[in-house]
Order: sequence, then structure tokens, then C-alpha cells
Amino acid sequence: MILGVIPARFASTRFPGKPLALINGVSMIQRVYTQSLQAKLVTELVVATDDNRILQHVLGFGGRAMLTSPDHPSGTDRCAEVACHFPGADVILNIQGDEPFIQPGQIDLLANTLLESADFDIATLAKQIHDPDELHNPNVVKVLFSKKRAAIYFSRHAIPYCRGRQPETWLAHAQYFKHIGLYAFRRGTLLNVADLPPSLVEKAESLEQLRWLDNGLQIAVGITTLESKGIDTPEDLAGLAG
Repeated sequence: MILGVIPARFASTRFPGKPLALINGVSMIQRVYTQSLQAKLVTELVVATDDNRILQHVLGFGGRAMLTSPDHPSGTDRCAEVACHFPGADVILNIQGDEPFIQPGQIDLLANTLLESADFDIATLAKQIHDPDELHNPNVVKVLFSKKRAAIYFSRHAIPYCRGRQPETWLAHAQYFKHIGLYAFRRGTLLNVADLPPSLVEKAESLEQLRWLDNGLQIAVGITTLESKGIDTPEDLAGLAG
């Protein structure tokens, strides 16, 4: 059984109430839910939220939702709490609640990447970068991976560093991939990572996946050609209309 969980927190520092923000009259969380529901491999789909307003909104459009602890520091912890209510779920997908344009095919690719990677604990997605502005934007997380598609490092900085070349030319000399923040976990792995303390490198980059690498977990990287645009701030949302 594959459980899809959409963490949705109301009190976002940069964008309070973000899951309920409207895009052409439809809330962000409903868009994510509707897209996720179309994924062929997802058996169960649940919004995990800390706020009754989001809970009632999801139930109102016919979705499934659960109230989770308001003390969770991350969406991963929220997913782990929901997974405890689904003991039959072997694979749990963390589908970000601020990716209103996520494609069902990306979710299926995510699930398949883990299912086909027996030696890996976690799977995620990446897309090749072709835009220099995107490459050097610290809000766009980059991922470096091996020939076996095992994640080596995630960073807000462009990696690899092209020594002796101007940053605006780096795309001509190396391949770069942006990280798409979706995760597939094996059940035991998800329940274990929720108990891991933050690592120094995670704190430096503010990227929780570095905690997992720091603790020796293997992350498989699936490559997608489909674009995905997360909404982090009100300005991101306003840019959709521009």
C-alpha cells in the first residue's frame, strides 16, 4: 500500500495561511490534492494539518484530512504521525502542500523510483537546470548525485563549483539539477528519521534532507523533465498572475 500525505501548515513564517491561498479561485491545497488524487500508484491520500481551518476546508471539497500535532518541526514529522494510523502502508509519499502544479506523473515516478531501488531508504526527484538565474538562486535547492542516481549532497549553492570560470557560464561546462521537494519513504525509515536530531550541515543550509545523508541513509534520485513550481511567498503567488 502506498500512502500519499500532503503536509499543510497554516502558520508559515513567510506566507501565513498559504494552503488556503487562492489561485484562479481554487485553494492551493485543493489544487495539490486534486493533482495527487490522479496519481495511479497512490492507494490512500490524506492532508496532514495542524489547523482546523485547513481541515474543514479539505473536508468541504470532499478530501480526506487529519489533524496532527502543532509541535511538529517539519512536514516529515507530520507524515510520520499520519503513517502511524495506516499500518498497512509500506511506502509513504511526502507530497508538498505548496506545489499546486505538481503532475500526477511526477508522483508516480517518485513512487516507482523507490520501489525499483531496493538498496535505498528514501527517493526524491530532480530536474535539469537550464536557466542561469535559477542556478544561482538560493531558494532553488540543487542536488548532486552519483551515476547510480544516489544523492551525494543538496545545497542552496550551485554544485559543482566550476573553478576558473565565471558563474554565468557554468551551465555550459557542467550539468546541474534542481531538487523537487517530494519524498518517498519506506515505512521504517520514515518512523526512524522523525527521531533523528538536526545535524550541523542541515542547520547551515536549512535543508532537512542533509540530516538523512549525515546519518547514512541512501536517497535515490528520479529524473523528471516536467516543470514544478513551489509557492514560498506571497510574491511567488502574485507572479503567477504577472
